[in-house]
Amino acid sequence: MTTAAPSSATPEVLRGHAEHVYAHELTALAGHDTHPRPPMWKLSPRAVLTYLLGGTLPDGTDISPKYVGDRRLMEVAVATLATDRALLLIGVPGTAKSWVSEHLAAAISGDSTLLVQGTAGTDEGAIRYGWNYARLLSEGPSEGALVESPIMFAMREGKLARIEELTRVQSDVQDALITVLSEKTLPIPELRTEVQAVRGFNVIATANNRDKGVNELSSALKRRFNTVVLPVPDTLEDELSIVTRRVEQLGRSLGLPAVPPALEEVRRVVTVFRELRSGLTADGKTKLKSPSGSLSTAEAISVVNQGLTLSVHFGDGVLSARDVASSLVGAVIKDPVQDRAVWNEYLEIAIKKRDGWKEFYTACREES
Repeated sequence: MTTAAPSSATPEVLRGHAEHVYAHELTALAGHDTHPRPPMWKLSPRAVLTYLLGGTLPDGTDISPKYVGDRRLMEVAVATLATDRALLLIGVPGTAKSWVSEHLAAAISGDSTLLVQGTAGTDEGAIRYGWNYARLLSEGPSEGALVESPIMFAMREGKLARIEELTRVQSDVQDALITVLSEKTLPIPELRTEVQAVRGFNVIATANNRDKGVNELSSALKRRFNTVVLPVPDTLEDELSIVTRRVEQLGRSLGLPAVPPALEEVRRVVTVFRELRSGLTADGKTKLKSPSGSLSTAEAISVVNQGLTLSVHFGDGVLSARDVASSLVGAVIKDPVQDRAVWNEYLEIAIKKRDGWKEFYTACREES
């Protein structure tokens, strides 16, 4: 029996960092960027804005939009990072806070990986520094035993550091940021030294509106951030554009055949999410009860992506109402009692008699 020789090809990562996936766009923007750049920035603020919102360069290079929404919000976010104040992006789940944070870091620093993931278990070491305890025991406190946090590394290199879900972090750990953001210095008392931030250093943090009251930021810490609130997409068309674009990108990364999604089915998913989120039908005539979940744009993307996967592997490759319903019901019904009642009522009073939605209604009923 013979066995195949192991492949020498490097496997593709499931999700590349923004600075790698969009390297061609960032290179093209840098080549045409004639505007002044703040110290250590890879692009000027104007070029960063073009990277975020999309456009066409003089040589015909298309820059894909990374954020669909209010231009002024992105202008404020970019301008904040050119000052000595940190940036805090706040919004309900699925409003692209992490996405915008990653792309800002990629465009400004060329590195989006200096990330602290905030949780209830995040300790001061993730914000400041830690120790290699084997070396600490053998050598005592030393530079060699020190383990840099992403924030300390960003300070040394003049880059942007990212903190996800800041309000998930315990309040006393949050406050370890105060000296970093106000003095631009990180003391290391064990070594009787400090790290001073190089020009170009700043912090982008994200926080979830639904976590309000969990670990509120102290007033001292709030003063050191400029807050930008990212809203849900204004219109159905904006949200539809976001969903279809991200589904296409995810399909490529998952190796799905390049089959365009059925736009009407995607529109139905987005419509359902928007109506249940707002508690009102699109025509404004019928009030609705909202389920317990957030029903974010990110969840709508997941519903469509899962439906497409079902259609490719177990159907005819065309997204159908049945494919959509299979994942949609699970996204809406988080509480098996309360949410199921809300969903069934919505189907009956809003969907059942809607023109062109009969197949969708039947599929959702069967899945429910």
